[in-house]
Amino acid sequence: MKAIQPVNIWVNGQNKQGVWLNAYIINDNLSSSATFYWNILDVTELQLAQGNLTIQGQDYIDWNANPDINDDAYLWISLQLGLTLI
Repeated sequence: MKAIQPVNIWVNGQNKQGVWLNAYIINDNLSSSATFYWNILDVTELQLAQGNLTIQGQDYIDWNANPDINDDAYLWISLQLGLTLI
């Protein structure tokens, strides 16, 4: 789990503030693509939003070559979602 710059998310008729990005890999074909499950949590770790993202092509190649693929995965996911890691 990584801290993110707070982001407002509309949940059940209210604005909630997401402060955590959580992610894990749900599939990796070990050659050309991987799929991540992600969710955004509030300060109490209540889930506000969630989804899946698939990394492929040059992004997958670059991610696989990174010495810390966990940090690089969070960076890639945050960029796709328009979030800023802190």
